[in-house]
Amino acid sequence: MKRIGLFLLTNIAIMLVLSVVVSLLGGDRFLTQNGLNLGSLLIFSAVFGMGGSFISLAMSKWMAKRSTGAVVIEQPKSAAEAWLLATVERQARAAGIGMPEVAVYDAPEINAFATGMSRNSALVAVSTGLLRALNQDETEAVLGHEIAHVANGDMVTLTLIQGVLNTFVIFLSKVIGYAVDSALRGKDDRGGPGIGYYVTSIVMQIVLGFAASIVVAWFSRRREFAADAGGAHYAGKRKMIAALQKLKAQHEPSTLPQGMQAFGIASEVKSLFMTHPPLEERIARLQASA
Repeated sequence: MKRIGLFLLTNIAIMLVLSVVVSLLGGDRFLTQNGLNLGSLLIFSAVFGMGGSFISLAMSKWMAKRSTGAVVIEQPKSAAEAWLLATVERQARAAGIGMPEVAVYDAPEINAFATGMSRNSALVAVSTGLLRALNQDETEAVLGHEIAHVANGDMVTLTLIQGVLNTFVIFLSKVIGYAVDSALRGKDDRGGPGIGYYVTSIVMQIVLGFAASIVVAWFSRRREFAADAGGAHYAGKRKMIAALQKLKAQHEPSTLPQGMQAFGIASEVKSLFMTHPPLEERIARLQASA
């Protein structure tokens, strides 16, 4: 409940801030007596679509720490923590990025994620389940996979794609809603949109949102292959394949929040809405690589 409550409060705060911005820009005046003002609607859609995505990205490290309970390693308290810091530092240096924060969160599954606003201000976190189940070679490969996500700028790119898609989802849903409402009203001009506009807009936003999720998930799956190649580069192909095979053997359900799963290591990815390709395909791709 703490995780859900934090998520809801954060989103409410984002919407309040964006509402003020939209009001200042006049983007809330796209519905006029003469019809739909497409210019104002586009401003409204872009502010909410792009603005919401980048605010979420800016808050991603803060949200990740609190939603997973990840504890950042400031001063290593064990040989394992010292090894984690040293390994991430070496890989970050090889990737040409700033040293990320390194954290551990309590979860039974073998998993890890990376997030952050930029390549030089990232967070890499691993689960306690990963540390228990994987040996150092396999853990090194998983860390390399996450460092590759950071070095490739996947978080920022995914945010841009999500923002653009959000903009079009909001824009198109309201245009379709207005068109349906106008058709239902016919010649009855009451000086404003009716219930048809609001109901259709909500339904279309849900439908188009699902379609946008498929596009985002497709991009995320493509980036997983690149991150696997990065893990093989920073740790060695044998280690990366061994790590993926170990992941394939585990069956614990993921406890990562939905918003973090795009940057995690997941074991069951079989549908259009999943953010990772099947592990069999990832292993085969690495085995076939030079």
